[in-house]
Amino acid sequence: MRIGIIGAGALGGTFAVLLSRAGHEVEVTARGAGLEAIRVGGIRLTGGYGDLHVRVAAGTRLSVRPDLVLVCTKAQDAAAAIEGNAPLIDGATVVVVQNGLDGVVTAERLLPSSTCMGLLSIIAANYTEPGSVRVTTTAASYLGRGDGLADATCVRVAAILSEAVPVIAIDGFRGAQWTKLVVNMLNAVPAIVGRSVQEVVDDRRLRRVVTAEMRECVRVGIARGIRFGRLQGLGNLRLRLFARLPLVIGQVLPWLMRIRMGGNPNLGSTQQSVRRGQPTEIDHLNGVVVREAAAAGRVAPVNRALTALMHEVEDRGAFLPAERVLDAVRV
Repeated sequence: MRIGIIGAGALGGTFAVLLSRAGHEVEVTARGAGLEAIRVGGIRLTGGYGDLHVRVAAGTRLSVRPDLVLVCTKAQDAAAAIEGNAPLIDGATVVVVQNGLDGVVTAERLLPSSTCMGLLSIIAANYTEPGSVRVTTTAASYLGRGDGLADATCVRVAAILSEAVPVIAIDGFRGAQWTKLVVNMLNAVPAIVGRSVQEVVDDRRLRRVVTAEMRECVRVGIARGIRFGRLQGLGNLRLRLFARLPLVIGQVLPWLMRIRMGGNPNLGSTQQSVRRGQPTEIDHLNGVVVREAAAAGRVAPVNRALTALMHEVEDRGAFLPAERVLDAVRV
């Protein structure tokens, strides 16, 4: 199958290598040093899926009409990337591999002739050098769309992608997006202080902040009428229980997630963007919790404070001391 991957960063690069190894014809888009590295030396993948090296067609835009498209850009870049490729991909099956809540809606708006769905990936991968990706945690990914049952198209696309890496077609995809949003709450504090996720969760004071932002996210989801999907051991009942727990007990949730990560330092995608000097997805992660809280007539002070601190890190180009986080978020 001819597969186009828009955005050959950590996840885009991982899927490009694994799908190419599975025998598919893969073309990727990239920019700057990343594009040059892929054109010259291909994409190298190390870590959890083994040491692999593939050469794929690469450009700033796709050049051949694909049968299947994976949109793997950062959330803030999705609209421009889709618009830039729309003449070639509208009408194709499009899978948005992205954090946040808005990716599939954006694709549907810009590609009216396409069948669009989302993919929630729990794979942890570091992309800190152009053309090179290291997978620190392997995991299944989850594909679907909307609130209903997984349809035949979702099942078919999941089977195609599973030739490269396990992908499961799931019901109630929107609820699963919210569960992934809760998981992504692990990103902000490490990115603000410049430590790995494991180091942050190991710090008793910072773990309390992470627990507070996660709990606030769940409470906002409940206020928005969300039934959380099952993902990475988390589900609707467990998250609703977590929302009622005091912080001292609720800290077991990020701690269990930290254990599942293992010992390989996980920087999180937000910190990787900071280290590359690029804008982060903070407005589509913690910022979207603030937005959804306002839509429910509520406030989200923890996520609002962390969003502001993350923007300060972006503006300064430097991490902040842990005390700044603790001063801004008193829990």
